[in-house]
Amino acid sequence: MASRSPADARVPWLLAVPAALALGFLVLPLLGLLIRAPWADAWQVITSEGALQALRLSLITATAATGLAIVLGVPLAWLIARPGLRAAGVLRALVTVPLVLPPVVGGVALLMMFGRTGILGRPLYELTGFSLPFTPYAVVLAQTFVALPFLVLSVEGALRAADRRFEEAAATLGARPMTVFRRVTLPLVWPGLAAGAVLAWARALGEFGATITFAGSFPGTTRTMPLEVYLALENDLGAALLLSVLLLVVSIAVLAALRERWVNRW
Repeated sequence: MASRSPADARVPWLLAVPAALALGFLVLPLLGLLIRAPWADAWQVITSEGALQALRLSLITATAATGLAIVLGVPLAWLIARPGLRAAGVLRALVTVPLVLPPVVGGVALLMMFGRTGILGRPLYELTGFSLPFTPYAVVLAQTFVALPFLVLSVEGALRAADRRFEEAAATLGARPMTVFRRVTLPLVWPGLAAGAVLAWARALGEFGATITFAGSFPGTTRTMPLEVYLALENDLGAALLLSVLLLVVSIAVLAALRERWVNRW
């Protein structure tokens, strides 16, 4: 094992100071939540019917959105990562749009496409009488819209880093394209897929803007935990702090458990 040189151990103060400020900027607000939360009321707030309904709905819809993102995102990532694809840059740019788009604008866009009078929503409503907005399905669609880029970009990076010689060898031996994808490509990029799925799930869990615009805020139906926190903030600051801590704990627990298992192996 090579020993570190003194130059490797030194951290220039011009880098150390901004790094410390950045870390503090990220951590101190979270500490503020923990310090200011009224812990004496924690059990009553967290076990209230509204909080449990919102948490249950958030967990279910975030998981469903992540599953949908995997089904749709993995093939898209595979397409973007193909060597020689001229439109790869354009496709990648389109995928990253939800990352920079204000979530409320995303919700409006979903409403214009899938709403009762939307481009696709109107024919659906006229044929079936079913309207997507303000239903749990709308929550899943809104969460998928904002979470999908995390999955696609993570898997695309894994595909580009993977050794394609294994795929070429399998194809040379006569394996069909789908067999190569299923038996060779997916195992190669599994850590990247898992990391992307974790990030997508966490992003879906915390989605607010697109959800309230496209799905509304109906208790037990579309009111996810971020919406519950927002409503509590208007009436009860203490409850909002405790619900925020609960959402923070759930997110950190999932990220820590899954990322330590999968991401560090990659």
